Amino acid sequence: MTCIEPASRRAVGEADGVVPGGVTVFDDVPAVANLDPDLLGALRRAATDAAHDGVEFIVNSGWRSPAYQEQLLRDAIAKYGSEEEAARWVATPDTSPHVSGHAVDIGPAQARAWLSEHGAGYGLCQIYRNEPWHYELRPEAIEHGCPPMYADPSHDPRLRR
Repeated sequence: MTCIEPASRRAVGEADGVVPGGVTVFDDVPAVANLDPDLLGALRRAATDAAHDGVEFIVNSGWRSPAYQEQLLRDAIAKYGSEEEAARWVATPDTSPHVSGHAVDIGPAQARAWLSEHGAGYGLCQIYRNEPWHYELRPEAIEHGCPPMYADPSHDPRLRR
């Protein structure tokens, strides 16, 4: 007899947004290809300019399926011991900007430093003080600078359940 695993407990993979090592903003994997087109365009413009400074943007996480986000949330609850503490690091599938394709996690540290200095000029802003890798598109930042950061995702009103 075969037991079928519920969709929420199935193994997630690249089709769900799991990123293979070394992926850049120019690669055609689901985690990159499923990003919001405006965010992806800004990332690619910034990465092209950063390359002139010898900096490469690596995508550590981008778009995620709801199943992948749920797995990350379960893992965070197990790691941090409570939903409240996990919420400082991982949003629910219903609220995560990764699931909607509106967030990207960038590395390495040199790329994050470049974005910290130049990202606003592309509308790319760090959103959470505790997550220097997490960037979202804020087009108004091009003229007005990035908005103040939230301390962590649990302070972001968009993520309230």
